[in-house]
Amino acid sequence: MIFMSQSGITDPTRQAEWSEWYVEHLRIMHTVNGIDSAVRFQTSSPGWPPSLAMYSIRSPEVFQDPYYLKIRGMGPWAALIEKRFYQRNLFDAVNPSKTALSSPDVPTNCALIVTDQARPELAIEGVEFLWLKSVGLDHSTPYRGIAIMPKEQAAALSSHPDIAVYA
Repeated sequence: MIFMSQSGITDPTRQAEWSEWYVEHLRIMHTVNGIDSAVRFQTSSPGWPPSLAMYSIRSPEVFQDPYYLKIRGMGPWAALIEKRFYQRNLFDAVNPSKTALSSPDVPTNCALIVTDQARPELAIEGVEFLWLKSVGLDHSTPYRGIAIMPKEQAAALSSHPDIAVYA
């Protein structure tokens, strides 16, 4: 399963400090039993949460783990979180297989393409989406499509209204 937490802060002058905190936060989150990966992306796509943290988790029971409950959240940044961007969603594959769904690897020369849709469909030439269904937490979107592509190609999508390009 893939857990995504999206957010932004209300004070852009503290962006570098927040990014520094986030590196340590992801390291700590990765120590939770049941969280197999933790990575953060950022975007300047208009209307999208500037920050997206993506985690591979083994099951929703992770969210009940006492250690997780102790370390989760935005810590000292909670008061500065922009409420309109704060979203937490748990996703599974639209067509689950016997293999567990996990966060895709996004090489440094690539970007994560994200779209939120009412149905698992959006046709964009050259983009092969992996469709995810919201199965827990905020359900801020019924379906999310994600794709990985080279940053140069992704840049051409940055003006598309249904797409966010995260790096």
